[in-house]
Amino acid sequence: MPGYVGLAVLFYLLLALLVLEVPRFALARWDRRPAAAPGTAHDHDHDHDHDHDHDHDGHTHPHPHPHELADPGRRHSIARVLAGTAGAVALGTTGYGFVQARRIKAKPVTIPLARLDPALDGLRIALLSDVHLTRGLRERSWMAETVAKVNRERVDLVAVVGDLVDGDVGELGGFAAPLQDLRAPLGTFFVTGNHEYISGAEQWIDFLPTLGVRVLQNERVELRHKGAVLDLAGIDDVAGGREGRGPDVAKALDGRDRDRTVVLLAHQPILVDQVRDAGVDLQLSGHTHGGQLWPVHYLARLQQGHLAGLEQVGDTVLYTSRGVGSWGPPVRVGAPPEITIITLRSERR
Repeated sequence: MPGYVGLAVLFYLLLALLVLEVPRFALARWDRRPAAAPGTAHDHDHDHDHDHDHDHDGHTHPHPHPHELADPGRRHSIARVLAGTAGAVALGTTGYGFVQARRIKAKPVTIPLARLDPALDGLRIALLSDVHLTRGLRERSWMAETVAKVNRERVDLVAVVGDLVDGDVGELGGFAAPLQDLRAPLGTFFVTGNHEYISGAEQWIDFLPTLGVRVLQNERVELRHKGAVLDLAGIDDVAGGREGRGPDVAKALDGRDRDRTVVLLAHQPILVDQVRDAGVDLQLSGHTHGGQLWPVHYLARLQQGHLAGLEQVGDTVLYTSRGVGSWGPPVRVGAPPEITIITLRSERR
């Protein structure tokens, strides 16, 4: 952990030094500013005489202009102040982000859907993304606390949209075990993220069902609730394409009743560009971490086209979670973690 935290300190130190280079450059220019223009020719001659020393042989030696003799001690003092400021900013920002990353809160979100059966009005979904379980960074008790927070919300359904782990089952299976304690009448469902394909996706696809978590691999399930049916579909992450497991929206939605509402789980929000034309009402995603470390969010939005929160993309509503965990430094700045508690509302009431 100290090494990863150090990366965040270094990142913000470099950023602070870059920003503080502006006032340092301005002060340096001020020290080197030219002297005021002389008022008269007489003044010029007078100044000219005083700007030179004469030796006993009659030779003259020009004085350097006072502004050319900028005090080295002053420059060093300014440099020390700016360096100290940069260090304080880096340490303070990282410390704040470290604390923020551990303060996981339930975030309530209400999503109205035009085609939702009125009988499904009020259905609650807990959305978990980007847990990033890693030995040494995330312990079993932390996972248990997250599960307890979900259970306190009394949701109907839990959706885990990828990047659950950063390691194989042999290393992290015990850390993931608290998932078996999730309580949701309609079940807990999972789709792969890109990190599963780094961590041995096949192992996790086989292991998670032993914890009561159903893995959706380009498939759909019909969930019955209060006499109505909700279609829940899930697609593999794009990283699975290297293993012949890429996303297949058509396969996931094959055979469904198009009059029914469908909620689709996809790790990366960018997949909404494929989903929007398939009649999907709601896509739930993660992956971006909301940027995790400000100002990285600019890059995250550029890469995915979506950063966090609720958006309307064509006829599809997209919700992108900032996620629960972190990748690399266990630090979050400007992107607090969240367990999203979604309440579906029918516009047909």
